[in-house]
Amino acid sequence: MSRLNAAHQRLLVLLLTLLAMALTARLGWWQLDRAAEKKALQAAVEARGQQPSLLGADLAAEAPEAQLHRTVRLRGHWLPEHTVFLDNRPMNGRVGFYVVTPFQISGRSELILVQRGWGPRDARERSQLPPVQTPEGEIELLGRLTAAPSRAYEFSAAGEGAIRQNLDPAELARSLGRELLPLTVLQLSEAAASGPAADGLTRDWPAQDVGLQKHYGYAFQWFALCALLLGLYVWFQTIRPRIRSRRSQARS
Repeated sequence: MSRLNAAHQRLLVLLLTLLAMALTARLGWWQLDRAAEKKALQAAVEARGQQPSLLGADLAAEAPEAQLHRTVRLRGHWLPEHTVFLDNRPMNGRVGFYVVTPFQISGRSELILVQRGWGPRDARERSQLPPVQTPEGEIELLGRLTAAPSRAYEFSAAGEGAIRQNLDPAELARSLGRELLPLTVLQLSEAAASGPAADGLTRDWPAQDVGLQKHYGYAFQWFALCALLLGLYVWFQTIRPRIRSRRSQARS
């Protein structure tokens, strides 16, 4: 009877181990599948960035997802009195502001928000705004279409004033009494440069990251756990009993 119970226990341990290994292996492959999807998405994003630049008349007022990540060349003028400085935005290891200004596109009634660049924060006076040169009159800017400005943790519910934690485009449109296009523009420099542009802002925007490394890391963890389960089973069910048996025989 004891031998039968021991056999049942070994069989149960084997089944549970196989089930756990199958589950962890499946989760690892699922993460690899997610990585493949993200890789295809990244390729699509890069392909969109290589397409010819859109003009102001081409921007979609509805269902704009198809235009995400496209480059644009817009003519128009700034509305500098409505500039917003988004606080606690890092760039190149420093903390500062993302400068966002509405832009009136020539030939259109709508406005579009432009993330113009990054400016440093004064460590001694947090309310001190970085100097930003805003040209008057009609200009042309180069940019990349993106979603609304990224959100940071909001310490307060303050949604007014020049310095803000986050910006709600719909709320801004209501306060302006004007229609905003659903996408925003990430302004780019015409020539590759690591320093501030003529307007005093830095545009070393981080590259598009779809999270490939995260999925690869998770997949490695699941496959490692699967291998660990196999190793533990082999050790406790095969190797360790044999070692104990040999020691017992040597003592006898």
